[in-house]
Amino acid sequence: MSATPAPSTAPRKKVTIGALRTMKAKGIPASYITAYDYPSACFADAAGIDMILVGDSGGMTLLGYKNTLPVTMDEMLHFTKAVCRGAKSAFVVGDMPFMSYQSSDELAQINAGRLIAEGGADCVKLEGGRKMAPRVRAIADAGIAVMGHIGLTPQSLSAAGGYRVYGKTRAEFESILDDALALEEAGATFVLLEAIPEEPASYVREALKVPVYGIGAGRNMDGQLLILHDMIGAFVGDVSPKFAKRYANVGQVITQALTDYVKDVKERQFPAEEHMYPIDPAEAAKIREYMAQRGK
Repeated sequence: MSATPAPSTAPRKKVTIGALRTMKAKGIPASYITAYDYPSACFADAAGIDMILVGDSGGMTLLGYKNTLPVTMDEMLHFTKAVCRGAKSAFVVGDMPFMSYQSSDELAQINAGRLIAEGGADCVKLEGGRKMAPRVRAIADAGIAVMGHIGLTPQSLSAAGGYRVYGKTRAEFESILDDALALEEAGATFVLLEAIPEEPASYVREALKVPVYGIGAGRNMDGQLLILHDMIGAFVGDVSPKFAKRYANVGQVITQALTDYVKDVKERQFPAEEHMYPIDPAEAAKIREYMAQRGK
């Protein structure tokens, strides 16, 4: 009997728009996660993640902002560059922060271009439906792939009255569907639905030709997005969305490790012998002799 072949060590192929469209056509859902730094992007790539969103949620998870509104383009570029240095295979989507695109088509094109040219992203994401369709068209006309984001849109939380589920009435569903169709018509490459019940979200997906991804939008999407820090239990804050499944509790592990470290330091258990650099006994004796002479 021949030996079992060793696992392939060849790097994954780069995930492209074409590959994501093929996955949709074949009914293969894409795995989609947020990342904001080099190590997280490396871990995501190694795990086989298909898509990474460099989200403005990094302002909350990493910078301690209360919401996403204070996040700047410079901060998003910083996050995006780091992620793109680590993600060699995953498709990277750069988030456009608050007021980086809303005021004009020209501003939208300039900032989207920065995320692509300077940041290295494969695509940009912006929030809003029909009202933002002209911005989507302008960015798409500049040759940049765009993901539209509708339903719960964190940049509009103040106007919307806080976190809530969308599409629970016929009127809201019709509005969401119209938004999605308007984004597709404007040239959006993808659409993201957030915090929408499964059945109405499914109808939106069925109505569109482009891939439709979900975060809290049920099972019938072309892919699922989660915030990394929600998923691994590393978010420090009071936001705990229903749709976030926790796969680990990294925050608890880190806190316990630091607690153990404090104890070891206070009790002089760290550093131990194995953590210190050795010195030749003869040289140590010479140093002691020198210090003794200095003390006379």
